[in-house]
Amino acid sequence: MTKSTSLVWICIAYIVTLYIAGCSLFLLDYDPLINAFIADIIGTVVIWLFSRAFKNSSFYDAYWTVIPPFIMLYWMATASVDVNIWRQMLLMFVVLYWATRLTLNWAVYWQGMQQEDWRYAMCRDKFPKIALLTDFFGIHFFPTVQVFAGLIPIYAIFHLGDGGFSWLDIIAFAVTATAISIQMIADMQLRDFVDNKKPGETMTKGLWAWSRHPNYFGEVGFWFGLYLFGLAAYPAGWYWLCAGFIMMAVMFITVSIPMMEIRSLQRRPEYQQTIDKVSMLIPWPAQK
Repeated sequence: MTKSTSLVWICIAYIVTLYIAGCSLFLLDYDPLINAFIADIIGTVVIWLFSRAFKNSSFYDAYWTVIPPFIMLYWMATASVDVNIWRQMLLMFVVLYWATRLTLNWAVYWQGMQQEDWRYAMCRDKFPKIALLTDFFGIHFFPTVQVFAGLIPIYAIFHLGDGGFSWLDIIAFAVTATAISIQMIADMQLRDFVDNKKPGETMTKGLWAWSRHPNYFGEVGFWFGLYLFGLAAYPAGWYWLCAGFIMMAVMFITVSIPMMEIRSLQRRPEYQQTIDKVSMLIPWPAQK
Protein backbone atom coordinates (compact mmCIF):
# COMPACT_ATOMS: atom_id res chain seq x y z
CA MET A 1 0.00 0.00 0.00
CA THR A 2 1.41 3.40 -0.96
CA LYS A 3 1.80 6.17 1.58
CA SER A 4 -0.96 8.21 -0.08
CA THR A 5 -3.40 5.31 0.12
CA SER A 6 -2.34 4.67 3.71
CA LEU A 7 -3.04 8.28 4.68
CA VAL A 8 -6.45 8.09 2.99
CA TRP A 9 -7.32 5.12 5.19
CA ILE A 10 -6.05 7.00 8.23
CA CYS A 11 -8.30 9.95 7.35
CA ILE A 12 -11.30 7.64 6.86
CA ALA A 13 -10.60 6.05 10.25
CA TYR A 14 -10.51 9.43 11.97
CA ILE A 15 -13.65 10.71 10.27
CA VAL A 16 -15.51 7.57 11.36
CA THR A 17 -14.05 7.85 14.86
CA LEU A 18 -14.97 11.51 15.28
CA TYR A 19 -18.49 10.84 13.98
CA ILE A 20 -19.14 7.93 16.35
CA ALA A 21 -17.51 9.63 19.34
CA GLY A 22 -19.35 12.87 18.55
CA CYS A 23 -22.71 11.09 18.28
CA SER A 24 -22.11 9.50 21.67
CA LEU A 25 -21.94 12.96 23.24
CA PHE A 26 -25.57 13.55 22.27
CA LEU A 27 -26.59 10.34 24.03
CA LEU A 28 -24.63 10.91 27.22
CA ASP A 29 -26.15 12.95 30.02
CA TYR A 30 -23.44 13.20 32.65
CA ASP A 31 -21.04 15.94 33.60
CA PRO A 32 -19.09 17.21 30.56
CA LEU A 33 -15.93 15.71 32.07
CA ILE A 34 -17.46 12.22 32.18
CA ASN A 35 -19.13 12.65 28.79
CA ALA A 36 -15.83 13.60 27.14
CA PHE A 37 -14.01 10.71 28.79
CA ILE A 38 -16.55 8.12 27.66
CA ALA A 39 -16.57 9.54 24.12
CA ASP A 40 -12.77 9.49 24.12
CA ILE A 41 -12.74 5.81 25.11
CA ILE A 42 -15.34 5.02 22.43
CA GLY A 43 -13.14 6.75 19.87
CA THR A 44 -10.15 4.76 21.09
CA VAL A 45 -12.05 1.50 20.60
CA VAL A 46 -12.95 2.50 17.02
CA ILE A 47 -9.32 3.33 16.22
CA TRP A 48 -8.22 0.05 17.80
CA LEU A 49 -10.61 -1.84 15.53
CA PHE A 50 -9.05 -0.13 12.51
CA SER A 51 -5.60 -1.00 13.88
CA ARG A 52 -6.53 -4.67 14.11
CA ALA A 53 -8.26 -4.71 10.72
CA PHE A 54 -5.08 -3.42 9.06
CA LYS A 55 -2.72 -5.17 11.49
CA ASN A 56 -0.93 -1.88 12.16
CA SER A 57 -1.30 0.13 15.37
CA SER A 58 0.00 3.23 13.60
CA PHE A 59 -3.67 4.14 13.26
CA TYR A 60 -3.37 5.32 16.85
CA ASP A 61 -0.20 7.38 16.32
CA ALA A 62 -2.03 10.63 15.62
CA TYR A 63 -5.06 9.98 17.83
CA TRP A 64 -3.60 11.53 20.94
CA THR A 65 -2.77 14.75 19.03
CA VAL A 66 -5.93 14.99 16.90
CA ILE A 67 -8.51 14.45 19.65
CA PRO A 68 -7.48 17.05 22.32
CA PRO A 69 -8.60 20.11 20.28
CA PHE A 70 -12.05 18.51 19.81
CA ILE A 71 -12.32 17.78 23.53
CA MET A 72 -11.33 21.38 24.23
CA LEU A 73 -14.00 22.66 21.82
CA TYR A 74 -16.62 20.46 23.48
CA TRP A 75 -15.78 21.86 26.91
CA MET A 76 -15.85 25.38 25.48
CA ALA A 77 -19.30 24.76 23.98
CA THR A 78 -20.63 23.42 27.28
CA ALA A 79 -18.83 25.94 29.51
CA SER A 80 -20.56 26.66 32.81
CA VAL A 81 -18.41 29.66 33.80
CA ASP A 82 -17.41 32.84 32.02
CA VAL A 83 -13.85 32.52 30.75
CA ASN A 84 -11.70 35.52 30.05
CA ILE A 85 -11.34 35.97 26.28
CA TRP A 86 -7.56 36.39 26.52
CA ARG A 87 -7.22 33.13 28.42
CA GLN A 88 -9.34 31.38 25.81
CA MET A 89 -7.31 32.80 22.92
CA LEU A 90 -3.95 31.92 24.45
CA LEU A 91 -5.14 28.43 25.37
CA MET A 92 -6.59 27.76 21.92
CA PHE A 93 -3.41 28.96 20.25
CA VAL A 94 -1.05 26.67 22.18
CA VAL A 95 -3.31 23.60 21.95
CA LEU A 96 -3.75 24.02 18.19
CA TYR A 97 -0.05 24.80 17.76
CA TRP A 98 0.87 21.62 19.65
CA ALA A 99 -1.68 19.40 17.90
CA THR A 100 -1.01 20.69 14.39
CA ARG A 101 2.76 20.47 14.70
CA LEU A 102 2.85 16.94 16.08
CA THR A 103 0.21 15.63 13.67
CA LEU A 104 1.93 17.10 10.61
CA ASN A 105 5.32 15.89 11.83
CA TRP A 106 3.93 12.36 12.05
CA ALA A 107 2.13 12.55 8.69
CA VAL A 108 5.22 13.82 6.85
CA TYR A 109 7.62 11.19 8.17
CA TRP A 110 5.33 8.17 8.49
CA GLN A 111 6.09 5.87 5.56
CA GLY A 112 2.72 4.13 5.29
CA MET A 113 1.18 0.85 6.37
CA GLN A 114 4.48 -0.95 5.98
CA GLN A 115 5.82 1.06 8.96
CA GLU A 116 4.85 0.55 12.60
CA ASP A 117 6.55 1.88 15.71
CA TRP A 118 9.04 -0.76 16.91
CA ARG A 119 7.76 -0.36 20.47
CA TYR A 120 4.31 -1.63 19.47
CA ALA A 121 5.63 -4.95 18.21
CA MET A 122 7.88 -5.23 21.25
CA CYS A 123 4.94 -4.81 23.63
CA ARG A 124 2.89 -7.45 21.81
CA ASP A 125 5.81 -9.89 21.53
CA LYS A 126 6.58 -9.59 25.23
CA PHE A 127 3.24 -11.22 26.09
CA PRO A 128 2.28 -13.18 22.93
CA LYS A 129 -0.57 -15.09 24.59
CA ILE A 130 -2.40 -11.86 25.40
CA ALA A 131 -1.11 -9.80 22.47
CA LEU A 132 -4.60 -8.55 21.64
CA LEU A 133 -5.15 -7.22 25.16
CA THR A 134 -1.64 -5.79 25.29
CA ASP A 135 -2.28 -3.99 22.01
CA PHE A 136 -5.54 -2.49 23.27
CA PHE A 137 -4.61 -1.55 26.83
CA GLY A 138 -0.91 -0.84 26.41
CA ILE A 139 -0.84 0.89 23.03
CA HIS A 140 -4.33 2.43 22.79
CA PHE A 141 -6.23 2.64 26.08
CA PHE A 142 -3.51 3.73 28.52
CA PRO A 143 -2.18 6.60 26.35
CA THR A 144 -5.76 7.83 25.90
CA VAL A 145 -6.29 7.91 29.67
CA GLN A 146 -2.94 9.60 30.15
CA VAL A 147 -3.62 12.36 27.62
CA PHE A 148 -7.14 12.87 28.97
CA ALA A 149 -5.70 13.36 32.45
CA GLY A 150 -3.36 15.97 31.01
CA LEU A 151 -6.38 17.81 29.54
CA ILE A 152 -8.27 18.07 32.83
CA PRO A 153 -6.87 21.59 33.50
CA ILE A 154 -8.75 22.68 30.37
CA TYR A 155 -11.95 21.26 31.83
CA ALA A 156 -11.27 23.23 35.02
CA ILE A 157 -10.89 26.42 33.01
CA PHE A 158 -14.34 26.12 31.39
CA HIS A 159 -16.31 24.42 34.16
CA LEU A 160 -14.66 25.20 37.49
CA GLY A 161 -12.53 28.27 37.04
CA ASP A 162 -13.31 31.58 38.62
CA GLY A 163 -9.86 33.14 38.68
CA GLY A 164 -9.43 36.23 36.54
CA PHE A 165 -6.78 36.67 33.86
CA SER A 166 -3.41 37.13 35.58
CA TRP A 167 0.35 37.00 35.24
CA LEU A 168 0.15 33.21 35.68
CA ASP A 169 -1.71 32.96 32.36
CA ILE A 170 1.16 34.81 30.67
CA ILE A 171 3.67 32.42 32.24
CA ALA A 172 1.54 29.42 31.21
CA PHE A 173 1.46 30.68 27.62
CA ALA A 174 5.21 31.31 27.61
CA VAL A 175 5.92 27.83 29.03
CA THR A 176 3.66 25.98 26.58
CA ALA A 177 4.71 27.95 23.49
CA THR A 178 8.40 27.61 24.37
CA ALA A 179 8.03 23.88 25.09
CA ILE A 180 6.33 23.24 21.74
CA SER A 181 9.02 25.23 19.94
CA ILE A 182 11.78 23.28 21.72
CA GLN A 183 10.12 20.05 20.67
CA MET A 184 9.79 21.25 17.07
CA ILE A 185 13.41 22.40 16.85
CA ALA A 186 14.64 19.15 18.42
CA ASP A 187 12.65 17.08 15.91
CA MET A 188 13.96 19.14 12.99
CA GLN A 189 17.55 18.81 14.19
CA LEU A 190 17.12 15.06 14.61
CA ARG A 191 15.65 14.64 11.12
CA ASP A 192 18.54 16.56 9.56
CA PHE A 193 20.98 14.38 11.50
CA VAL A 194 19.29 11.13 10.47
CA ASP A 195 19.37 12.17 6.81
CA ASN A 196 23.12 12.80 6.91
CA LYS A 197 24.51 10.65 9.73
CA LYS A 198 27.37 8.22 9.43
CA PRO A 199 26.99 4.59 10.62
CA GLY A 200 27.09 4.39 14.42
CA GLU A 201 27.06 8.16 14.89
CA THR A 202 25.09 9.66 17.80
CA MET A 203 23.25 12.98 17.70
CA THR A 204 25.02 15.38 20.09
CA LYS A 205 24.52 18.73 18.36
CA GLY A 206 22.11 21.60 18.90
CA LEU A 207 19.57 20.93 21.64
CA TRP A 208 20.78 17.33 21.72
CA ALA A 209 24.09 18.51 23.15
CA TRP A 210 22.20 19.71 26.23
CA SER A 211 19.67 16.89 26.61
CA ARG A 212 19.55 13.32 25.35
CA HIS A 213 15.80 13.71 24.81
CA PRO A 214 14.95 17.40 24.26
CA ASN A 215 11.81 16.44 22.32
CA TYR A 216 10.48 14.64 25.40
CA PHE A 217 11.45 17.61 27.55
CA GLY A 218 9.35 19.82 25.29
CA GLU A 219 6.39 17.43 25.55
CA VAL A 220 6.54 17.38 29.35
CA GLY A 221 6.84 21.17 29.32
CA PHE A 222 3.65 21.49 27.26
CA TRP A 223 1.60 19.51 29.78
CA PHE A 224 3.12 21.48 32.65
CA GLY A 225 2.05 24.67 30.88
CA LEU A 226 -1.54 23.39 30.65
CA TYR A 227 -1.42 22.74 34.38
CA LEU A 228 -0.39 26.37 34.92
CA PHE A 229 -3.36 27.53 32.81
CA GLY A 230 -5.67 25.43 34.98
CA LEU A 231 -4.02 26.70 38.14
CA ALA A 232 -4.56 30.29 37.04
CA ALA A 233 -8.26 29.63 36.47
CA TYR A 234 -8.92 27.32 39.42
CA PRO A 235 -6.27 27.71 42.15
CA ALA A 236 -8.22 25.48 44.55
CA GLY A 237 -7.45 22.48 42.35
CA TRP A 238 -3.67 22.88 42.52
CA TYR A 239 -3.15 19.46 44.12
CA TRP A 240 -5.09 17.37 41.57
CA LEU A 241 -4.92 19.33 38.32
CA CYS A 242 -1.26 18.31 38.12
CA ALA A 243 -2.11 14.57 37.86
CA GLY A 244 -1.84 14.49 34.07
CA PHE A 245 1.46 16.38 33.98
CA ILE A 246 2.93 14.07 36.61
CA MET A 247 1.72 10.98 34.72
CA MET A 248 3.40 12.29 31.57
CA ALA A 249 6.69 12.99 33.33
CA VAL A 250 6.72 9.59 35.04
CA MET A 251 5.91 7.80 31.79
CA PHE A 252 8.77 9.45 29.91
CA ILE A 253 11.29 9.00 32.74
CA THR A 254 10.43 5.41 33.67
CA VAL A 255 9.21 3.91 30.37
CA SER A 256 9.84 5.82 27.14
CA ILE A 257 13.38 7.04 27.82
CA PRO A 258 14.66 3.71 29.23
CA MET A 259 13.19 1.85 26.24
CA MET A 260 14.86 4.23 23.80
CA GLU A 261 18.21 4.11 25.58
CA ILE A 262 18.30 0.33 25.89
CA ARG A 263 17.68 0.10 22.16
CA SER A 264 20.35 2.73 21.45
CA LEU A 265 22.91 0.85 23.58
CA GLN A 266 22.08 -2.40 21.80
CA ARG A 267 22.65 -0.82 18.42
CA ARG A 268 25.50 1.53 19.42
CA PRO A 269 27.43 0.50 22.56
CA GLU A 270 29.37 3.80 22.39
CA TYR A 271 26.09 5.56 23.25
CA GLN A 272 27.10 5.00 26.88
CA GLN A 273 29.53 7.90 26.49
CA THR A 274 26.60 10.17 25.63
CA ILE A 275 24.70 8.89 28.67
CA ASP A 276 27.68 9.70 30.87
CA LYS A 277 28.06 13.24 29.56
CA VAL A 278 24.66 14.59 28.49
CA SER A 279 21.65 15.25 30.74
CA MET A 280 18.85 12.72 30.33
CA LEU A 281 15.88 15.10 30.05
CA ILE A 282 16.32 18.63 31.42
CA PRO A 283 18.70 20.64 29.18
CA TRP A 284 22.00 21.20 30.97
CA PRO A 285 25.60 21.85 29.86
CA ALA A 286 27.28 18.56 29.00
CA GLN A 287 30.04 17.20 31.24
CA LYS A 288 33.53 17.26 29.81
